[in-house]
Amino acid sequence: MSLRPYRDIQRRKSRQIFVGKVPVGGDAPITVQSMTNTITGDAKATLAQIRALEEAGADIVRVSCPDEDATRALKTIVREARVPIVADIHFHYRRAIEAAQAGAACLRINPGNIGSKQRVRDVIQAARDHGCSMRIGVNAGSLEKSLLEKYGEPCPEAMVESALYHASLLEEHDFREYKISVKASDVFLAVAAYQGLAEAGDFPLHLGITEAGGLMTGSVKSAIGMGNLLWAGIGDTIRVSLSADPVEEIRVGFEMLKALGLRHRGVNIIACPSCARQGFDVVTTVAALEQRLAHISQPVTLSIMGCVVNGPGEARETDIGFTGGGAGAGMVYVAGVADHKMENARLVDHIVELVEAKAAAMQAAEALAAQ
Repeated sequence: MSLRPYRDIQRRKSRQIFVGKVPVGGDAPITVQSMTNTITGDAKATLAQIRALEEAGADIVRVSCPDEDATRALKTIVREARVPIVADIHFHYRRAIEAAQAGAACLRINPGNIGSKQRVRDVIQAARDHGCSMRIGVNAGSLEKSLLEKYGEPCPEAMVESALYHASLLEEHDFREYKISVKASDVFLAVAAYQGLAEAGDFPLHLGITEAGGLMTGSVKSAIGMGNLLWAGIGDTIRVSLSADPVEEIRVGFEMLKALGLRHRGVNIIACPSCARQGFDVVTTVAALEQRLAHISQPVTLSIMGCVVNGPGEARETDIGFTGGGAGAGMVYVAGVADHKMENARLVDHIVELVEAKAAAMQAAEALAAQ
């Protein structure tokens, strides 16, 4: 019997689609994505931001395609990007067709605002011809007038009805390579809408709390809303919407998945908030380590604890640990065992060396296993 059954999250069973070569849904890992905020027509600037997102670990990147300049640049962007590119389309059905022709891996649309049934049919055909999947993106702030009149205000029922109607437009043409999102800035509204949608079909779900706010506020709201859903097993791909550098969206997304044990990327630092018992400056040390270890992608666990009250216990559960002691030094733990003492003055450099060595060993083992 598992000693930790409380950690088991049973994911909702969804069908699997592909965004380029990246699987979404089914038993695939939950993917993390973001969106560029450059002018898409400026391919150089957009690719520079995509590179930063790729380095941060983004699985998928979305770009807005509001005009012909954007779709013209998209061909270069798609060719040079290392991750699948999603084209964000609103209103102009021609932009969707152009994006598919340019090599977009996925089209983010609302079939209901593309235009006539013939235009919807043309977009579907373009997606089919060029191997694109689609995302139906419903937003509480842009619900159809008819639904607002029916329900009186944005509500979970209206959002689910909108999503299912849009899905039916694709299903009519036997197109099933789609995922759905029902985003709202209100956490309660978004969670309830996703819960209702999760029960209505087996399509993959793209999670997000839209317009969540700045780095701190948006991260908190997203963690509460998406964390609630992910804990319940709902969600196949996520985007943390922040009014901040898009790279932060990727970092927060991975931290969220890491905290729930759903995906492990990068160094997981367990650290105390510090108090008068601390044997070294915990806050400054952790900040320095976060910055210097940001490049690590292997799932290394690290504990940085100020004193021996909880330090040894936490260190036993991590790959590498440091527990503050006295006289300007503390104890370094390796694989949960007290290994050697280290001066506080050399702590950061030494821990970085140990973590980098651990990550390199893990990478080598992964490469060997893949042969």
